[in-house]
Amino acid sequence: MNGVRGLALLLLLQAVGEGLTRAFALPFPGPVVGMVLLLVALRWPLLRAPVAAAADFLLAHLSLLFVPVGVGVVTHLDVVSEYGLRLLAVIVVSTWIGMAVTAWVLRAFLRREGAKERGDG
Repeated sequence: MNGVRGLALLLLLQAVGEGLTRAFALPFPGPVVGMVLLLVALRWPLLRAPVAAAADFLLAHLSLLFVPVGVGVVTHLDVVSEYGLRLLAVIVVSTWIGMAVTAWVLRAFLRREGAKERGDG
């Protein structure tokens, strides 16, 4: 039952994010706003358990979520053959950029934590 409650909470936050995006004409997708709302909502322990149960269920069945992507690729093989190398280049470069930004943010957090432990800040 906790998993269903968590899934309902995830869908509700996504819908609220979508509504806020449309209402205020925000320049980013509604699910991104929903994820920010989820980040805020996870501060309450009462909401953590249902969301964790839903996340465990979704992660256990993650492979099923790739089926539509595979069908889409097979359906549009002509597009993949035409733009495949460009797509591969974009995927590789964006992955490298994402990893570099993640490392940079982690390094900044570790420096800040080190400064706190030393009493510098």
